[in-house]
Amino acid sequence: MKKRAASFLELARYSLQRGLYDVAAFNAERAAQLYLKATLLELVGDFPRTHSIIFLLNELKRVGGKKVEDFVRENKKGLHVLEDAYLTSRYFYKLFDREDVEDLISLAEKVMDLCERLRRGLGESQGS
Repeated sequence: MKKRAASFLELARYSLQRGLYDVAAFNAERAAQLYLKATLLELVGDFPRTHSIIFLLNELKRVGGKKVEDFVRENKKGLHVLEDAYLTSRYFYKLFDREDVEDLISLAEKVMDLCERLRRGLGESQGS
């Protein structure tokens, strides 16, 4: 799942370069969502069947606590836009511009980085 998430992120970057902003936004969201689900599967043993990134992050609080809570608080508006990118790009027509998509890709990367920091942190504490 993480490998597929990385592929979605690569597609988001490629679509951004080609000016396909709605496709790039969709792929950035897919990358973040899939990476969150993979992380939950690894650290918790399951993941909820939802497309909501914020809901998935709230589930990740079970193992990441304050780190995840702080991340959501600091990025809440952007996370809502990233979540909306899934629905609007798939079912409706929404205009995204280059700056929008650059922000969404950056946020997807931050979500993935948070997941990796939590995974590494839990591995270190379990190895002690």
